Amino acid sequence: MALDAYFPILVFFAVAFGFAALLLGISWMRSKRNPYAQKNAPYECGFDSFDAPEKNARRQFDVQFYLVAILFIIFDLEIAFLFPWAISLEYIGWPGFWSMMIFLGILTIGFVYEWRKGALDWR
Repeated sequence: MALDAYFPILVFFAVAFGFAALLLGISWMRSKRNPYAQKNAPYECGFDSFDAPEKNARRQFDVQFYLVAILFIIFDLEIAFLFPWAISLEYIGWPGFWSMMIFLGILTIGFVYEWRKGALDWR
């Protein structure tokens, strides 16, 4: 197999990266860079934005941000298991049904545990 067979792939990547760079460049050139007080106000993250050079990006965060992110990822990924299970439920029968019920039960116990411990309370 000659390297000529890979030329269309190289052209595809060149066009894709070129198009992406073009769109990013146009967006950057056309954007307005005039932040005002409302833009720099704390939004969902709960702290001021990093707009001044004297502010350090290594300042400490509340661990609650990381905890909420990890819990979201865990429960979001667990829900993704339900779709292939629901499609194949006809073929896997009752053993597959009960194994998923056990899985969801364990997941529910974990959710109730973190709820009771206050991991979902925003302070």
